[in-house]
Amino acid sequence: MKNKFILTCALTGSILTGCSTAEKTNGYYAKNGCFIETDSKPIIASKTSLDTSYIKTKYLNIPYESIPNSQKLDIYLPNEGKGPFPVIIGVHGGGFKFGNKDGAMNQSMVNGVKKGYAVVMINYRLSGEAKFPAAIEDLKASIRYIKANAKKYNLNPNKVALWGASSGGNLVSLAGTTGNREIFNNPKLGNAGVSTEVQAVVDWFGPINFLTMDEEFVAEGIKGQDHNSADSFESQYLGEQITKVPNLVKETNPETYISKNTPPFLIEHGTADVLIPYTQSINFAKSLEKVIGKDKVELVLLKCAGHGQASAFDTEENLKIVFDFLDKNLK
Repeated sequence: MKNKFILTCALTGSILTGCSTAEKTNGYYAKNGCFIETDSKPIIASKTSLDTSYIKTKYLNIPYESIPNSQKLDIYLPNEGKGPFPVIIGVHGGGFKFGNKDGAMNQSMVNGVKKGYAVVMINYRLSGEAKFPAAIEDLKASIRYIKANAKKYNLNPNKVALWGASSGGNLVSLAGTTGNREIFNNPKLGNAGVSTEVQAVVDWFGPINFLTMDEEFVAEGIKGQDHNSADSFESQYLGEQITKVPNLVKETNPETYISKNTPPFLIEHGTADVLIPYTQSINFAKSLEKVIGKDKVELVLLKCAGHGQASAFDTEENLKIVFDFLDKNLK
């Protein structure tokens, strides 16, 4: 496993330095030394929209399932190049309950068009509409749709990566580890028989094992979000308090399905995340490494970065890590 430990201030080599040493108040220090503000309110889902004005070729609101009221996706193509283009399928976050393919928090994913990638942003059924496994079945259906219609949209069906943030990180990880297995491939959603294997996965701070998150926060001295409660995002996603359905929780855990066929993973997480403990990503990376090898797993810990903190994740330096990983596996 290639580990990078990145501070989130100014870049020097592969380590960011120059963090402020000013006295901090109205918060506390976690065991890892990160100061966490007690009145901080992490953004779970963006209320503003993407900037896609610079993209010349786009196909918007395409139904990707062969059912009434199908979920929809958007396809953005690079302004330069002939294609067929390698594909990034982007999956938004929002606690499985909120979010949209048009949200501004997906901007870094969509900007993949500047790097020569076709970018596909999907909507999927949220927990207020349908419970697990609806969301992962939708993601799998979108992969099948993109591959089945690759020629129509000038896409390379053999060069597909998944990139998800927060709850989207869980979904892309689950799709990556299950691969083309029958589980979560619902033929009623269309394009049955088309492979759902992908070539790479980028997991940004996704929850992996729902049942251990609260205890991991305690171990790290972080006063994090309560996940074991009956009204937590994860409990709403499953339709039952997670502590009462451990077998169902296991089905949502990407670690359950890791195999020799699992594609390469890049995992990134901020060490001051109060929504999803960063140790989830450390443990997931270790589980992947045991099966697919150190050379196929990259773990980046962004020192003292919060959940989806733009000043850490969306920097030029960090995005270079992401696109270097994608280039290595898709180009």
